Amino acid sequence: MANKELMDKMSIYIPQSKIGRKPVERLMALGKKMDRSVNYLVVEAILQYVDREEKKPG
Repeated sequence: MANKELMDKMSIYIPQSKIGRKPVERLMALGKKMDRSVNYLVVEAILQYVDREEKKPG
């Protein structure tokens, strides 16, 4: 497989098993409440997850 360039845009797939939890709607409501974009919230969540996982041993 050819190397892919790192892009500054990303789309996500939400599995059918998670649709019932309404992640997009919840993000939109939270974004409105916090005066932040959905994109901001998603990137912030990813960064927090990666930071947390990188600190785990092993």
